[in-house]
Amino acid sequence: MMDILSYFGTYTPAADGAIASFKFEYLITLGIAAIVIFVGRAIVSRSKLLRKYAIPAPVVAGLIFSLLISAVKASGTIALSFDTKTMQDLCQNLFFLCVGFGFSFKMIKKAGGKLCIMIAVAACLLITGQDILGVLVGKLIGLHPLLALQCSSASMSGGVGTASAFGPIFESMGAPEATTIGVAAGTMGNIMGSLIGGPVAAFLISRHHLSADPNDKPEAAQNGSAALLDNGRMISMFAMCLLVAALGMPIYCLLDNIPMIEMPKFIGCLFAGAIARNVMEATNIKFYTPEVDAIEHMFLELYLALVLMTIDITKLAPVAGQMGIILLVQAIFMALFAIFVSYNMFGRNYGAAVMAAGNCGWGCGSGPNAVANEKAVMEQYGWHNVAWVLYPSFAVVIDDIYNPIFLSIFGSFMK
Repeated sequence: MMDILSYFGTYTPAADGAIASFKFEYLITLGIAAIVIFVGRAIVSRSKLLRKYAIPAPVVAGLIFSLLISAVKASGTIALSFDTKTMQDLCQNLFFLCVGFGFSFKMIKKAGGKLCIMIAVAACLLITGQDILGVLVGKLIGLHPLLALQCSSASMSGGVGTASAFGPIFESMGAPEATTIGVAAGTMGNIMGSLIGGPVAAFLISRHHLSADPNDKPEAAQNGSAALLDNGRMISMFAMCLLVAALGMPIYCLLDNIPMIEMPKFIGCLFAGAIARNVMEATNIKFYTPEVDAIEHMFLELYLALVLMTIDITKLAPVAGQMGIILLVQAIFMALFAIFVSYNMFGRNYGAAVMAAGNCGWGCGSGPNAVANEKAVMEQYGWHNVAWVLYPSFAVVIDDIYNPIFLSIFGSFMK
C-alpha cells in the first residue's frame, strides 16, 4: 500500500502527538488545481450574485476547497498538503512577465502622465494610511506596534512576501512571532482583497451609472474580429516568455540589492517583459499579442487556484483575535479608500471603477489579486485597456519601492 501511495505523494505516519500527513506530488496537485478552476467557473456561471459582484472563479472554489482541507486537518484525521512551490513560482513570474509585455510606451502616452502620477500618489497614500491606522488600532487593543505593522502595509499592500521579509527584522526589534502573524495576515489579506474588489467596482458602476466604451477592446481584438490562436505562434511566444523570464533574473538581482528595498522576483520579470515589448516594437521584431494574452490568462487562473486551495486556515486560529480586529478595520479602510480616493483620483469614469477594484486586490493582498479583480469586473461589465495593462503593474512597482522604505523608517520609530 505504501508503495502505491508513493506514486501520488509522500505519506508521513502520526508521531509525537502530530497527526499523519500526506503531501501530494506536483502532477496530482496540478490536477486538483484544474478541478478547482472547473468548479469555480461552474459555480460563478450559475450565480448571478457572484457575477454581479465580480468574484474571481478560482477564489470561490479555492476557498471552498481550503475550508474542506482545513476541516479534515482540524478533525485530527490527516493533514493534506500540496507540492506547489515550483509551479506557483513559475505561474506568478510568467504571468507578470506577460503583464509587463503589455506595458508599452504607447499605452503610457495614451493613459497620460497625469494618471500615472495619480496612481503613484494614491499608492503611497494608501500604504501610509494603512500603517498609521494599524498602529493606532493596535495601540487601542494592546498589540505590539511592530505586530500591528505586520497586519498593515507589510501584509496588506506588501502581501505574504513582504510580511515574510520583515518578520525576522521586527522580531529582532522585539516583536515576538512577527513572521507567523505577518504570513497569517497576508493570507487573510489575499482572501479579503479578492472578495471586496468586485463589490466595490459594482457599487461605483451602479452609483455613477458607468459603462464601458464599446470601442475599447483588448489589443488582441482591436481589428474587430475574434482572436484566432495558432499553434506555431503559441510555441514561439511561449518560448519567448521563457527566455525573457530568464533575462528578468539579472534585473531582479539588481533591484533586490538596492538598500532598504525588498523586491519580489516577479518584479524582475515584469520589467523584463516591458523592456522586451518596447525593444521589439522599436526594432520591428514580430510578436503575437493574442498568444501572449492566452498565456497570461492561463497562468493567472492556475496561480490563483494554487494559492487559494492551499491556504491552511487552521494556522490562523492562534492569532485570530487581535489580528482579526486590525484586518477588519483594514478591509473597511481599503474599501472606503477605493471608493472615495482611488475612484476620484483615477478619473471618475468606468476605468477608474475597474482600477478601484484592482486597488482592493493589491491593497489587501497581491498583484495577481488586482489583475484577477479587474478581469472579473471586465468580464461582467466590459473592457478597459488602460486599467488592464497599466494599472496593476504600475501600482505594484510603486508599492514595491515605497512600501519597504516606509516600513523600515516607520518601524524604526515604533520599536
